[in-house]
Amino acid sequence: MVGQARALLPRLRDRAARTEELRRLPPETERDLHEAGLFRILQPKRVGGSELDYVALVDVAEILGRADASVAWNLANLASHHWMLAMFDKRAQDAVWDRDANALIASSFIFPAGRARKVEGGYRLHGSWPFSSGVASCEWNMLASVVSSDDEADGIEYRLFLVHKSDYSILDTWNAAGLQGTGSNDVEVREGFVAEQMTIAMNDIAGGPTPGSAVNPNPLYTLPVISLFPYVLSGVALGNAQACLDDYIELAQHRASTSNRARLGDLQSTQIKIAEASAKIDAARLIMRSNCIAAMADARRGQIPDMAGKTRLRRDGAYSVNLCTEAVSLLFSASGARGLFTTGVLQRQFRDAHAINSHIAFNFDAAGTNYGRVALGLPSENLTL
Repeated sequence: MVGQARALLPRLRDRAARTEELRRLPPETERDLHEAGLFRILQPKRVGGSELDYVALVDVAEILGRADASVAWNLANLASHHWMLAMFDKRAQDAVWDRDANALIASSFIFPAGRARKVEGGYRLHGSWPFSSGVASCEWNMLASVVSSDDEADGIEYRLFLVHKSDYSILDTWNAAGLQGTGSNDVEVREGFVAEQMTIAMNDIAGGPTPGSAVNPNPLYTLPVISLFPYVLSGVALGNAQACLDDYIELAQHRASTSNRARLGDLQSTQIKIAEASAKIDAARLIMRSNCIAAMADARRGQIPDMAGKTRLRRDGAYSVNLCTEAVSLLFSASGARGLFTTGVLQRQFRDAHAINSHIAFNFDAAGTNYGRVALGLPSENLTL
């Protein structure tokens, strides 16, 4: 799959400007990703997927991110939803995959954006959700919501709802400075009905056997979803940063300073910046991959991380992406005024790096605070872990 992704890089680079202009993936890019099997890297083999280990998300997203972060972002997002659907009740899986095993599923995991209430046979769902990446290409959407109850003793429940595109509206809101090609528009549901089997409680995907384990026994489908959520997208930041570094090295080898005509590659300051940026990127890669590999090993042993382990995964996910952002910012600053030209890729890599970093999963203040709380014996603030 990594080889399939690498083979697409020249085409994706050539289309990057058009992808930004369209504000979504071009149809030919979607077709290429489908034909390469990349959307289905974590889908169960029983329905034709590759059922690869979780680290494949990081590896494939990194490769695609070297050409276009928007493409990598949508690929990783949509591929992860096949993984999550495999944890739902088999009836939900059949409703999607029996109709079309290639069907794409969008999402918005903004729980406060929705309100759901229990009714006979399922739930009534209402809300408006932002940041549903790739939604225009999708047949289904996983929408997160708080479930309200008349009885306060029931407490707060967090649940995901699998909704067909006929039951929600897409609002054209995605006009962004970075990740322009992801089409991360808003979606709206007005008092829609969602059958019980088309929903799943967050407690059921917090680690260990899930409703889907009966038909998908691979430990891949017992991983704690929210704890590992940063690694769905962290590979995008990694690939974008690696591309930025590679481009900077190539530039420094051939370009002379406009002020004194010295070759940039001969300057000690250039050499130090390359060393610093590469160290940040290499460290980020080690953190991302080792955590995903260790999580799979734990799942194979039937081990579920405790709250300290879960908050550490979130901490590391945010920290590793922050390292990538720092590397891109360092190289952008070192590139001088030439980096400002829209005809070059550096300005896009800079914008995309900061757009990626703005995701709540990569907010180190949030992840670090929660890790520190748990380390000090206080309860986690993230109730979905």
